[in-house]
Amino acid sequence: MPPRVVRLVVAAALGLALMTGCTADDAAGRPIGGGVTEAEAQQLAALLQRNQQRGGADFVATAPYGEGRLLTLTGSVDFREGVGRAQAVTSFDDGRPEDTRTLFFTPEDVWVGDVPGMAKALAAAGGPAAGYLRRPVTTGTEDGVPLLVDVLTEVLLNLTARAADDPRSFLDGGYTWQGQRSIDSRLTTLFGLPGGRTVAVSSSDDLLTQFVTTVAQGGFDVTITLSDHGMRRIDLPADDQTAEAAAYPEVAAALGI
Repeated sequence: MPPRVVRLVVAAALGLALMTGCTADDAAGRPIGGGVTEAEAQQLAALLQRNQQRGGADFVATAPYGEGRLLTLTGSVDFREGVGRAQAVTSFDDGRPEDTRTLFFTPEDVWVGDVPGMAKALAAAGGPAAGYLRRPVTTGTEDGVPLLVDVLTEVLLNLTARAADDPRSFLDGGYTWQGQRSIDSRLTTLFGLPGGRTVAVSSSDDLLTQFVTTVAQGGFDVTITLSDHGMRRIDLPADDQTAEAAAYPEVAAALGI
C-alpha cells in the first residue's frame, strides 16, 4: 500500500467546509470570487445533513502522490452506519503493474483483502485461512503520520452530519462562489472554502458532488467525487474470514498492510 504521508487534522476542517449551489440562471453575470448569498447559506448549512438523510453514495477518491503514483478508491459508503467498501488501486507511470486490493473500513478499523500472497503468508505464520487482515486506522493516533488510504477514508466518512449547521457561519467565513462546470455530465456549482479547498454541488438537487482538499505539506490534492446518493447496506467481512494484523505483524508488514 502507499507509504505514510503527513498528518492531517481532517474532522475539524470539514464541519463547516461545504457549500451548496445556485441555478444556471442565478449564475448569469455573477462575479467569480464573490461571497455566498443568504439563500446559499441556508442550503449549504444542510449539505452534510442531506448526505445523512439520503443514506449513502457511490464514490471515487483519488490522490496523486510521490513521483508518478496515483491512489484511487472506488466503492460505496453508508453514511448512516459509518462504513464503506472500496477497491484500492495504486497505479504507477513507470510501467510497474498496478497494486489492487479490496478494502472495508469504519472510523476505527480497516479490512484489507484480495492481496496476492496473503493466504500463503498467513499459513506460513501459523495463521487462519482468512481472506482479510484487519488493523486499526492510523489517523488520530500518536504513532507517526497516517497512511494515505486512511486519510481518504476518514475524509469520506466525515462528509455527513445528523443536524444542519448554522447558516450564519457561512456568510462571513471566506466562502466564495466560483462558477459552474460539468462533473461526470452533471452540472455543478463550485465554491471556494478557506484553506484553498473546493466543493462542487449538483445544481439540480443540491447534493454534494465533489470535495477537493490539499494534503498539508504533501503538495498534492485529495479529490472525492460522490454519485447515485441513496441507501446502502455494506456487510463487513465475517470474523471467520478475518485475521488481526496485530497478531501477524510480519505478514502485515510484508504485504504493505
